[in-house]
Amino acid sequence: MRTYALRLGPGQDLRQQLLAFTEQHQIRAGAVVTCVGSLTTATLRLANQDGPTVYKGHFEIVSLVGTLSTNGSHLHLAMADSTGRTLGGHLLDGNIIYTTAELVIGVLEELDFRRETDPVSTYKELTIYPAPKPAPLPRRASPKKP
Repeated sequence: MRTYALRLGPGQDLRQQLLAFTEQHQIRAGAVVTCVGSLTTATLRLANQDGPTVYKGHFEIVSLVGTLSTNGSHLHLAMADSTGRTLGGHLLDGNIIYTTAELVIGVLEELDFRRETDPVSTYKELTIYPAPKPAPLPRRASPKKP
């Protein structure tokens, strides 16, 4: 597994930055290894809800897990408020960093994650394929000897 470490700063959107990082590095199969930090705004889709729920205040990121791919990512966030109450759900755009977000991303270079419609759930779910083989480099002609 190849790994990346990155730190995001105040005011950045956690999900948008992760998706931009995934595109920039052309990650086809990745996972969030760890993430700690803080938020001033959290936007989550809670279990069995259609729309977003927005929380304002100061929150500690206690966990961020999920898969990353240029073909579609799926991320869940757990956060705690100032009383230690923990909330969690599907990470949406609108999670604004307060002081920092420190992340380690793992890349599984032998795999290719894709999102395809599942006939049972009817949602686009993870499908796992072997990574495409790189095209062979063209052979150079040998110089002719006199």
